[in-house]
Amino acid sequence: MAHHPSRRDAPYVKGETALLFVDIQEIFCRPGIDPSHSDMTADHYYFRRLRDKAIPNQVALLEAARANGVQVLHTIIEALTRDGRDISVDHRLSNIFVPKGAPEGQPIRELTPIDNEIVLPKSSSGVFNSTAIDYVLRNMNIRYLIVAGVVTDQCVDMAVRDAADRGYMVSVAADACATYTQERHDNALKAFGGYGWITDTATIVRRLGDLT
Repeated sequence: MAHHPSRRDAPYVKGETALLFVDIQEIFCRPGIDPSHSDMTADHYYFRRLRDKAIPNQVALLEAARANGVQVLHTIIEALTRDGRDISVDHRLSNIFVPKGAPEGQPIRELTPIDNEIVLPKSSSGVFNSTAIDYVLRNMNIRYLIVAGVVTDQCVDMAVRDAADRGYMVSVAADACATYTQERHDNALKAFGGYGWITDTATIVRRLGDLT
């Protein structure tokens, strides 16, 4: 019989832990690029949280993961085509379209993937719905999945719930996530808190350091 952890905050296991960044792309993390949020200036709560808290914490997670041999995966919203004929109905209705290869669709420069890191383009809210991430994680023997990204109450939420349903032990770096208001962020954490361990960047970084 397989061994199952007895609590959600069980220690990570070397060789079985991965860090997933969700939609931390130029188009969604820099003011003035996303046409669907053209009314949001650099002073908007969302961009201030990204600049002052979420992105610095994402960088800390990335550095800790790379330093301790933890797999790093980036998922980005990006069509498989330049004309978007493959994107979901929901993304069409929501006016969410990032053409294949668009520079603004790439991970933010602070998190630029290094050689051999995995980038999974998706065309839905849920990375487990429109990419082969489950197949990829299982091929790498991953059981513990650390999640950070945007936005907390949409694509991050989907990643957490879907990963938990597939048997992964999920950790959420709450201070490395962002959405459009503090209220929405807090409500999202309460809503999907039962699907994973809600913690902070400093705690995760310490735990990653214990893997070596």
